[in-house]
Parts: sequence; structure tokens; C-alpha cells
Amino acid sequence: MSGEHTTMQVAVIATGGTIASTRDDTGAAKPALSGKMLVSGLSSGDVTVKPVELMAKDSSSLTLSDMQHISDAVGLELADPAVSGVVILHGTDAMEESALLVHLQHHLTKPVIFTGAQFTADHPHADGPDNLSFAIEACTHPSNVEEGVLVCFGGKLLPAWGLYKRSSDERDAFDLAGTSLCPHSLGLSASVTDIRVDIVAIHPGCDATHIDASLKAGVDGVVLAALGSGNANVRVVEAVGRCRDAGVPVVVSSRVPTGRLVAGYGGGGGGHDLGAAGAIHSQTLRPGQARILLAAMIAAGQNTGDMQAAFGDFEKVAKS
Repeated sequence: MSGEHTTMQVAVIATGGTIASTRDDTGAAKPALSGKMLVSGLSSGDVTVKPVELMAKDSSSLTLSDMQHISDAVGLELADPAVSGVVILHGTDAMEESALLVHLQHHLTKPVIFTGAQFTADHPHADGPDNLSFAIEACTHPSNVEEGVLVCFGGKLLPAWGLYKRSSDERDAFDLAGTSLCPHSLGLSASVTDIRVDIVAIHPGCDATHIDASLKAGVDGVVLAALGSGNANVRVVEAVGRCRDAGVPVVVSSRVPTGRLVAGYGGGGGGHDLGAAGAIHSQTLRPGQARILLAAMIAAGQNTGDMQAAFGDFEKVAKS
């Protein structure tokens, strides 16, 4: 009928984070508000909001199992024909990781948007309500599915691929490390719950103690937060060789926040030498997201060639 009015339903999955936090008598911020409380009054004649109470955690305490739980919850909402889009309320400390996992594991047919807050709900300049309202509104536009999972923060919508948290105290908390976009469907739906990938920080003069400790602990993969464009030293290169011999993939990222990484340096410990020892260079993803992609690829049984293509921003896929 021409006079019919269609109401859209947006599922809002609450996981905790600063957006749900208030400060107690000691001044410590802790998740205290439920999803239902946070979305109260946000339904309108055109949009109804469906709160989903999943967990109440600071994202700094999330495990890969928790992130998998979030991804699975998103999948349930995507499968619901009554739901037009999904918003995930999440802490900012690990938002880029959870957002990428959801992006890798689901072929989206509806908008999926992460949001949160830099300031607690009882802060005089709380930013959570504006971020949440913007995210819900963005979920009503089907075109927002085109770039995959998005993060809504500080008035911007950013794709999950290459996202990093750039500020600990500004409303505009996130930015992109590069401009490459991840394909929507990678078939990486296998659970990462039981996968262990360690991040090892590289610094001038470091040795391989932490890499060898990860190997001894039975790690499934290692990400190096390396220097510059993905450089280290001779001792780290030798340790990468030991990882290769043990069948443990090593991905080289960087502590530098932005810019495309190129394995161009030699000298015994540069990115070129790490690659020759068997490491995979991450051209865009920084350490936190590189860990998520590596864990997802290990869980899915992907081989080294697949990993090289993915961390190279799919250049080999594009050329094939």
C-alpha cells in the first residue's frame, strides 16, 4: 500500500567500554550502564533500537575469545531479517581489533558500525551520546555497507581496515594507517578463540629473548612491532629463522603509526633481511590489527602465500 510506513530496526550490542562507564567514589571509571540504559529514548517513528546485552568489559581486558563472542553476536543479528543494521558499543582500547575481526569473518549485507566514547557517561563533555546517535543514523543508510565494517567516532565514519587509535584524549580518536581497503569477504569465519599470537616490541639493541619465549610458550604466530618501515637487527632476523623452522609465521609491522611499509633495508637486520628469513611484511596493518588478521588466517588454515597476499594489501590477488 502506498500509505504504508516502514520502520527500520537497528540492533545495538553492548560490550562495555567508556561509553557505558561512570566514575565511582575512588575516581575509577568502570562499566556501569546497560545497553538498554544507553539507548533509552533513541527510538523514533522511523527507527526502533533493539538493545542486546552481551558483556560489560573494558576493552583492554578483552581476550580473543571475547572478540570472537562479539563477532558471533554480530552474526546472529545479521541473520535476523528484522534487523536493518548493527551497532556495537565497544571500548576504544581494542576497538580496531574487534572491528577488524568482524570485518574478516562476515560477508555484510547490512551496515555494521562500531562506536564508543573517549569520555565517561558522567563526564561534563560526554561524547558517547553523539557517537551513538550518529552510528544509529548511519545504520539506516544501506550504502554504508560498501566499505565493510565501519567505526563511527568524532563525526567521522572510517573503515576497519588499517584503523588505529591516534589519541587518548581527543573526541576524534581514530585514523587510518593507510588508504588500502580490505575485500569484504575473505572466508575467515573459523573461530580464533584458541589461537595465540604474540606481539613482540622491537627497540634499538634488543635481543631475541621475547621471541624465543613466545616459541617456548607454544605460540601460533608472532607479530613484530618493528622500527621504521619494518626493521630490526641481526639477532631478531636469526630468531625469525627459528620461528620459520618451527612452522610459526612471523609478521613484521611497525611502531610508526602511519605510512605504507616497504621491506627495503638490508644491513643484516633490515626489513629485506627479515623477509629473507621468512617473515611476512604487513604493508598497512599496524601491530594490533596485524595480530587479528594473522590469528584469523591461522584459524582458517591459510598458507604462507595467502598470508603474504593479505598482508601485502592483496596485491597478488588483484594481479591474478
